Amino acid sequence: MIDDAMRDEWYPVGLFSRLDRDGRETTLMGGPIKVALDANGAAKVTGENGRVLPVSVRYGHIWSSLGEPKKPVFPIPEADQPGRRFVDVGVVRVRCSPLRAVENFLDIAHFPFVHTDILGSEPHTEVEDYKVEIREEEDEVWATQVKFYQPQAAKSASGGITTEYMYRVPAPTCSVLYKTCPPRPGEWDVIALFVQPLAEDLCDVWPWMALFDDETPLTDLIHFQQTIFLQDRSILENQIPRLLPLDPSMEIPTRADLTSVAYRRWLKRHNYTYGAQLVAQ
Repeated sequence: MIDDAMRDEWYPVGLFSRLDRDGRETTLMGGPIKVALDANGAAKVTGENGRVLPVSVRYGHIWSSLGEPKKPVFPIPEADQPGRRFVDVGVVRVRCSPLRAVENFLDIAHFPFVHTDILGSEPHTEVEDYKVEIREEEDEVWATQVKFYQPQAAKSASGGITTEYMYRVPAPTCSVLYKTCPPRPGEWDVIALFVQPLAEDLCDVWPWMALFDDETPLTDLIHFQQTIFLQDRSILENQIPRLLPLDPSMEIPTRADLTSVAYRRWLKRHNYTYGAQLVAQ
């Protein structure tokens, strides 16, 4: 069952650069939709019985909704910053809750064990204290002052460094990561995860990057990010329960899980429950 709160949100449904007049048939929250170009070359999304759905094009992606979004697609200011390289990574299908996919993206502690010798390595497994808050004015979850040693923080990195992170959750199935930019200290690399909920336990994940990196070949940038997420997929598809538990008694968090705790609390506050398990079974 789709709650009204999530029905009225924006969701990614395709890459604008790959769209043509024939269109792309896909699914949004259990219902079939078609994404195509109209006669004027603009994106058009239709649902069941030919119902025309809301459309927005941001960050190279087409966004749509089964309801009536109350506000535009969330802003990423870096998307308008000159000199950045924008990378559409493509799509990865994952048999898990769309909320699980976002929460995994927020998890720092798994780096040494899942992304060994890339985003983390033993014995550097400790997650240092960091700050988490729900920013009331923006109505977003933020984690700041996150620091972690990484053997290869980015494709442009030439060796291991202590990387600083900021995590932001501006929408129930999207997250934005800001991390140390190796070639340009003082700036942040931006990696976003846009998740399309196909069903409560199935999603398409669309990673997107805004980088200061003019040297690395595009295929290498895409391959690096896809490698990371394919490592995550094997973990996500074996999590039990498949839906994201919102009952605090179902999973016991550790000190490293502060962002997850805040994310789940924020979801419950807004009744964002599509893809969630509300009570223990």
